[in-house]
Amino acid sequence: VQLVESGGGLVQPGGSLRLSCAAPTFLSTCMGWFRQAPGKEREGVAAIYTGGSNAYYADSVKGRFTISQDNAKNMVYLQMNSLKPEDTAMYYCAASPRSSGYDPLDRRRYAYWGQGTQVTVS
Repeated sequence: VQLVESGGGLVQPGGSLRLSCAAPTFLSTCMGWFRQAPGKEREGVAAIYTGGSNAYYADSVKGRFTISQDNAKNMVYLQMNSLKPEDTAMYYCAASPRSSGYDPLDRRRYAYWGQGTQVTVS
């Protein structure tokens, strides 16, 4: 299963970016976006169940980030607004192929990962 992220880049504080993930959403029960800054653990940012519209967000991004999906195109998106320097990180798309007891923002739920796209807010 191949996941490919795109859309990262350099943006000024207060700016916006939209990340895209090409993924076989029909094979997944849940899709997530994670990020990892240098020297820090990978953390869940947002997640969405592929069969519905329920979305989950880390407290640090609520009200600023929006996860969405287009199952017809096998795409998942992360719209990021009001970006802050602390949002700087490598962002990863992840897919969970089966139901799990783990929280949607828990990395242990996910079996497949993309290579990441860098987001720098400065």
